[in-house]
Amino acid sequence: MNLPLVSIIIPTYNSEQVINACLKSIAEQNYKNIELIVVDNNSTDNTKQIAQNYTQLVYNIGPERSAQRNCGAQTSKGDYLLIIDSDMELSNGVVEACVAHIKSNEQLKMLTIPEESFGETFWSACKKLERSFYTGIAWQETARFFLREVYREFGGYDESFTGFEDYDLPNRIEYKYGAKCIGSIQEYIYHNEQNLSLKKLCQKKFYYAKTLGKYIKKKENQQRLSQQTSVLHRYGIFLSRPGKLFKNPFLGLGVLFMKTCEFTSGAVGLLLGSLTKKA
Repeated sequence: MNLPLVSIIIPTYNSEQVINACLKSIAEQNYKNIELIVVDNNSTDNTKQIAQNYTQLVYNIGPERSAQRNCGAQTSKGDYLLIIDSDMELSNGVVEACVAHIKSNEQLKMLTIPEESFGETFWSACKKLERSFYTGIAWQETARFFLREVYREFGGYDESFTGFEDYDLPNRIEYKYGAKCIGSIQEYIYHNEQNLSLKKLCQKKFYYAKTLGKYIKKKENQQRLSQQTSVLHRYGIFLSRPGKLFKNPFLGLGVLFMKTCEFTSGAVGLLLGSLTKKA
C-alpha cells in the first residue's frame, strides 16, 4: 500500500536544547513515509549539526519563522505539510491520525492538533493549565496540518508579521472554503516550555503585537478577532470551569495574572507598532 508522503517542516534558531527531542519524536512515529525538512536561521549553536543527524534536508534562511516555513514548503515534495516548532514533540500517532482523518473527508483542507505544555518552572505549569482550556476552542487552536496544494494556493504564511501568522493562514483558508474545511485529531503535540519566565512571555507578546495591526486589518481575520483579543472573553473561558482553574489555587491565580500581563504587553506592543508605522 502506497502511503501519502508527509513533509514535516521545522523552523529553528539556536534550538540545540530542544531540537533532538523534537526530531526523535518524528523518527519514532508509527507513520513512516515522512520527509523531514529543517529550516534554520543562522543558529550559532549546534542546531544544524543535530538536525543533520536526522535529515539531509537542512536549509538556512531568515529573517523570521514565516519565511522559514514557506521555504520548507517550497522545497517539499509531500502530499501534506505538517508545520511544527523546534520546541514541540509529537505523540506517537500524530502523523498517522492526521493522514487518516484528512483522507476521510474530501472537504477537509487542514487540521488542528491539540497541544499540552510542560516545563520546569511555575510559569510553565501555568501555561500548561492555560492551554488545557483551549482544546476544542475553534478560534484559539491553530491548524498545523495542511493539504500541500491548499497551502501553496494561499501563498503560505504571511511574511509581513510574526506570531499571528499562525492564525492568519487558517483564517484565510476557512474564509474561502468554509468552516467544514478544518478538522481536528485527538492525539497531542507536547510543547516544551523549558524554563519559562513571566518576562519571556511578556517580551514575546510585546514583539508579536507590534505587527498585530496588519492582522486586524485583514477581512479574513475579523470573524475571530474579537474573541482572540478580548481579555474578558479569555477570562470567561477560564472562569467557566472554576473547579479546574482553582484546583490548585496558586496555579489558577497565576494563570489569571499571567494572561493579564500578556494582554498588557500586547497592548503596549500594538500601540508602539502603530506609532512606529505612522512615524
